[in-house]
Amino acid sequence: MAHFAKSPVPRFSAEVHQNPYLPEGGREVHAVVTVTATGGGTTGGRPVPAGGAGRPDAGVVIMVDCSGSMAHPPAKLRGAREATAAALDAVRDGVGFAVVAGTHRAVEVYPGGGRLAVAGAHTRARAGEALRALGAGGGTAIGSWLRLTQRLLSSTGAGIRHAILLTDGRNEHESPQELRAALDACQGSFTCDARGVGTDWEVKEVTGIAAALLGTADIVADPAGLTADFTRMMETAMGKEVADVGLRLWTPLGAETVFVKQVAPTVADLTGRRRESGPRSGDYPTGSWGDESRDYHLCVRVPAAGVGQEMLAARVSLIISGPDGDPAGPSPRPLSQALVRAVWTDDAAASTSINPQVAHYTGQAELAQAIQQGLDARKSGDTGGAMAKLGRAVQLARSSGNEETAKLLAKVVDVVDAATGTVRLKATVAEADEKTLETRSTKTVRVKK
Repeated sequence: MAHFAKSPVPRFSAEVHQNPYLPEGGREVHAVVTVTATGGGTTGGRPVPAGGAGRPDAGVVIMVDCSGSMAHPPAKLRGAREATAAALDAVRDGVGFAVVAGTHRAVEVYPGGGRLAVAGAHTRARAGEALRALGAGGGTAIGSWLRLTQRLLSSTGAGIRHAILLTDGRNEHESPQELRAALDACQGSFTCDARGVGTDWEVKEVTGIAAALLGTADIVADPAGLTADFTRMMETAMGKEVADVGLRLWTPLGAETVFVKQVAPTVADLTGRRRESGPRSGDYPTGSWGDESRDYHLCVRVPAAGVGQEMLAARVSLIISGPDGDPAGPSPRPLSQALVRAVWTDDAAASTSINPQVAHYTGQAELAQAIQQGLDARKSGDTGGAMAKLGRAVQLARSSGNEETAKLLAKVVDVVDAATGTVRLKATVAEADEKTLETRSTKTVRVKK
């Protein structure tokens, strides 16, 4: 496999979508900010020269569940071994890497000694030998896996710090509080993609890990799909060019931030992740970036004003922060900036109009919430509540053009009328279908041009 060099660090741009007009006395300003990074990423035809010239500043750790349940069926552990080896093939030469076996404790399978190996033909071969020796036995304490991964990645001083976590079961050998404490300790140290293989794992645990560590979450119901999924995840990680990017929101005197949410490609509420960065200024973590575009929905409450008045409601900047989320030095480097305005008018048509981007993503956030509430109601035996919420989800998926989510919903409910959200619960639902819908409920689609 070729190992590709990386092109220069991406350039960031920020574009605001909003209706700035408020009625007299109006206070809430909504805006969607599209952030785009271009000019970075992997360049397809340029292999790294021999000797590792142009080595990137990156480290990756793969955490493989090796608890006893991974042996049932044996295809799970076999698939995990093969997938990890394939992911290591996608790691560029010169990148630091390690493999951790996770049970009720965490063990560094390769290279050992509390450090990362440097990717190359020799170390990949040695890691492959270590993977073939992996067996299944013991329990599951995911917090211990994350803490070991944090120690390994922190030891390198690498800029891009990424992990992949695979589990097939519930976190039964530590308390929810212990896992939460581990996630709190790891926030800002590295990003992590989390995967559940099979159907015996807990969706809220896996998605909670990914959300806390700014990664992706998904189900791989059939272990045969692990290799392709791990390869894609590692290729995406290798395309990251800049880590620890923060979204800085400045608001004027008397204004307050109501919420900040990522709304594309997935819904993720960042409001509670704010770190104060100066007078009337706070930073929200966005993780690592390559060539990509994301959308953020923000709501600011400004002081009421009269017709004809205008003010800057917020200034949005992209900045590089430190590896623990704190600003790096007294003046972090700004990458891009955008302005959110408020204008008071007596034109009712102008002040009641909702920007299409804001309307779309408000619906996508409601869609994710409706799915989660509907599935929770279904599990608790509340048939009426489940039909109401999942019916609303079908209606929202149809109206927003979210076809993938509509297909997943159709495996859980019989759609009588999508336009009105009339559905019936299916008598029997495959567990994999229900878990897939729940895990992917936060995936959004963008506004059609």
